[in-house]
Amino acid sequence: MCRRPASPTESDNVSGDCTDTYVQIVTSGGRRIPAHANILASASTVLESMIDRPQKHRSSEKTIPILGVPCDAVEVFVGFLYSHKCMEKDMEKYGIHLLALSHVYLVPQLKSRCTKALIERLTIENVVDVLQLARLCDAPDLYLKCMKLVSNSFKAVEETEGWKFLQNNDPFLELDILQFIDETESRKKRSRKHRKEQRLYFELSEAMECLEHICTEGCISVGPYDKEPSKNKAPCSKFSTCQGLQLSIQHFANCKKRVNGGCVRCKRMWQLFKLHASICELPDSTCKVPLCRRFKMKGGEEMKNKWEEVRWKMLVKKVEMAKATSSLLLSKRKRKE
Repeated sequence: MCRRPASPTESDNVSGDCTDTYVQIVTSGGRRIPAHANILASASTVLESMIDRPQKHRSSEKTIPILGVPCDAVEVFVGFLYSHKCMEKDMEKYGIHLLALSHVYLVPQLKSRCTKALIERLTIENVVDVLQLARLCDAPDLYLKCMKLVSNSFKAVEETEGWKFLQNNDPFLELDILQFIDETESRKKRSRKHRKEQRLYFELSEAMECLEHICTEGCISVGPYDKEPSKNKAPCSKFSTCQGLQLSIQHFANCKKRVNGGCVRCKRMWQLFKLHASICELPDSTCKVPLCRRFKMKGGEEMKNKWEEVRWKMLVKKVEMAKATSSLLLSKRKRKE
């Protein structure tokens, strides 16, 4: 026995003028569900056009076929048109069918509800079926969630019956999925590369700060050129970077190979001095970092080609941005403290 929608006297949501016209909704199983014509018409423009369409056979009873889904799902659908409510157990059982009905009959409120419910209930086993439905029903949020789940658990999805059916019946969707996975991996690689580069720029920015600190104030083992470092000085806040830089400075000062450019470690130190000069804003007479004035006056070593010059300018710009970002983050942290 089917559940008949509430009559105007049974429901506060239905106005009193709904009693004039009834229609019969016919399901695939032959079930007939009575409903008020104006309630259906106000909830769905598609149903409105079906109600206004002349019938082929003259009859006092107007019928609307809703086929292709279980009879109970149609009852839940009609009930939603009346009350704009849907129980969780009905969404659990008929969510896929209700999404299809909401799309076909243009009921956006139900479609949004079904999309959210299906996203919450996505599993490895049902994701391919839901993905196909999401594409057919133009549900982009659900489609993207399905794609991400397939991409993240592709090995497990490959073992499901849904994937095997997809391979045999929908090669275009299979291609879309494989392209999505490939693009996702490419984005992850670019993101990892970007984070790695950003860490490098922040490390170089910190090295510039430590270089100025060592040459201006002095640290544990290296002090300014005009005085010895204080033996009682405590380690600075960036001692791990500072310590490595002090060792490199001591090596640079005593290395015999650097004159002929044969020492890799000295070359790196030379580049740090040059990088400092490129971002240093102090007057030549006040900056205590070695070689700063020389690099500013001569522009450093001549680049071998234009490409190296462009790369160097880009590096300088990135380090300056990292330095500005570090200063901003530090000021925010201090304000919070």
